[in-house]
Amino acid sequence: MTQPKHARDTERGRYYSDPAGGPDLVSVTNVLDTSVNKSMALVPWGVKLTVEHLFDHWPLLADRVRDDRLALTREVKAVHREVKERAADLGDRVHAAAEARLLGAPIADDPEVAPFLAQFDLWLKSWGVTDDDVEATEITVLHRRLGYAGTADLMVWLPTGDGGRRELWLIDYKSSATRPARSVYPENTLQLAALRFAETVLLPDDTEEPMPRIDRAGVLNLRAASHALVPMPADRDAHRAFRGALENTRWLHAAPSTYPALFAPGHEPAPRRRTIRKAA
Repeated sequence: MTQPKHARDTERGRYYSDPAGGPDLVSVTNVLDTSVNKSMALVPWGVKLTVEHLFDHWPLLADRVRDDRLALTREVKAVHREVKERAADLGDRVHAAAEARLLGAPIADDPEVAPFLAQFDLWLKSWGVTDDDVEATEITVLHRRLGYAGTADLMVWLPTGDGGRRELWLIDYKSSATRPARSVYPENTLQLAALRFAETVLLPDDTEEPMPRIDRAGVLNLRAASHALVPMPADRDAHRAFRGALENTRWLHAAPSTYPALFAPGHEPAPRRRTIRKAA
């Protein structure tokens, strides 16, 4: 995940500091990570990766099952996390390359990113996008009243209205080495709705402007050999759903992690004795 200027990672996930002062603002992705249950997809995916790893490396693992079981167990349990982290790192690099392309900035030589960037270039060319069409890239948006913030990947004018009329799109990039180009997750709609209905745009010099009126929103899926812009219904209904997730997140982040236990009279545990070590 990219690190916007005012974002910081905490034990409760990502938060944004407000350059104007005031309380920190929870990030949109933090809300979705906290409140959207992804286990139905992630658990089978993690099991699949683990089993494939065992099958692929079984001849090398057979002896370790007997002689190095604990270390082997730790390694196998980490397989899916490492794959997820590599995918996230690739996504960050693809985002950075796309932003650099739009800004006309130098792009690092990265063979792994190059196919995804080529698909991004094809998408720009197919819509005839020029510098005049790009409203903003990687820009932070705030909703102080509701207490959240996020970063929009791209705001761009596309000729998708009646008669080729230009419409302002809010677009989020998603890269994947395995998922089909037209596939999206339901929470993508909530993410885009949260960004779309933010109140304020934070410019690079920390000055502010009102959030522009967004006509349409979508996910731009970038794959190594294909791409697809998938429109998403990021409307007021989706924003209300996000606000519900936001309230859930706020409660969970404020809740204590422990509570005092209740014991029947006469069954309270004995107080723990502190061991005082004498100086040598």
